[in-house]
Amino acid sequence: MGQPGEQEKVDIYRDTWVRFLGYANEVGEAFRALVPVAFVWASYGISTAYVTADAVDKGKKAAAAHGDKPGKSMSVGIAVVDTFIWQSLASVIIPGFTINRLCAASLLLLRKTTRWPLPMRKWTTTAIGLSAIPVIITPIDRSVDFLLDATLRKLYGAEEKHKP
Repeated sequence: MGQPGEQEKVDIYRDTWVRFLGYANEVGEAFRALVPVAFVWASYGISTAYVTADAVDKGKKAAAAHGDKPGKSMSVGIAVVDTFIWQSLASVIIPGFTINRLCAASLLLLRKTTRWPLPMRKWTTTAIGLSAIPVIITPIDRSVDFLLDATLRKLYGAEEKHKP
């Protein structure tokens, strides 16, 4: 919280609907059994564009906050790299892999345990994938925080300072 009467700034990439663009690839993975693969790759393009835009935004904010003091380039670089790596892992790579494997496993399990027709199994797999998205977000985010705090952030001493 800021000073009384001071408005808190809204981060468009974290505090608005724009945040959901980072999860586009998870939706793509959930629909993989039903749509052409180009749709899935396009969903990764949307998520990657979101990650890149957020990293650039955090770099601009770091530059503005740093002013003309020495070390500005390093501060901006750290903000961009930290955000890009965190978002890539937490919004694209880990959740995309998780939903992909969950859907593949559920499709296989449904094939082996039911006599449902293929379209029903595919739609069920998609529903499972979509319903898993809200469940996996927080654990993945926390795990990526832990991973970066234990590794990369130790290199530049920013365990708390640069957390997205």
